[in-house]
Amino acid sequence: MALSPSKPISVYVFDAYGTLFDVHAAVRKNAEGLGPDAQRLSEIWRQKQLEYSWIRAMMNRYQDFWALTEQALDTAFAMVGTADRSLRQTLLDAYWQLDCYTEVPIVLKGLKDQGAKLAILSNGSPAMLEGAVKAAGLDEVFDALLSVDALKTYKTNMDVYEMATTEFRVFPEAISFQSSNRWDVAGATAFGFRTVWINRANNPDEYSDLAPAAVLQDLNGLLTLG
Repeated sequence: MALSPSKPISVYVFDAYGTLFDVHAAVRKNAEGLGPDAQRLSEIWRQKQLEYSWIRAMMNRYQDFWALTEQALDTAFAMVGTADRSLRQTLLDAYWQLDCYTEVPIVLKGLKDQGAKLAILSNGSPAMLEGAVKAAGLDEVFDALLSVDALKTYKTNMDVYEMATTEFRVFPEAISFQSSNRWDVAGATAFGFRTVWINRANNPDEYSDLAPAAVLQDLNGLLTLG
């Protein structure tokens, strides 16, 4: 599905984890040592990481995303008794250098060559984002790395999406927002962005009242989406 925007897109804003960076890479690289339930551990780790961000936001009891990432991994180990807990620190270290998806560098360069401004808007702490971007060799690509840490809350708080319009001094409709998380796409759509759901896992659609402008399997389609 692809729809042309009613106004020219001048800024492309990306979610980080799951959209640019593979959140399961840390476990995958250590799967043999973790044992047969490594994939389940990774899925719970990610699920709890997000769950804790939503709960913290609703309670107004902020802790940064790295603290939640550590807590989520501890919960995953507690729930997956077969996983080798001695690899805890190895997994946390690996999370600072997650693999980016293969098409990411080419697509970002292509958008940059078209004259677009590029940014990340993420739940990740500033240090996490800087580490991931540098590890992926993308530190010269982005015009801004925007972290919710500045607001001490999490997506889908509307104030988070406003960080991008404030940074680039544009109206929401001038921004194309890309995320692999359907709930994030819903929040960004509600704010007024032109949204693109990067549906890497071919998941069923949700939030039908907050539909994205386009659904892509990966980022490649952005170069021709218009």
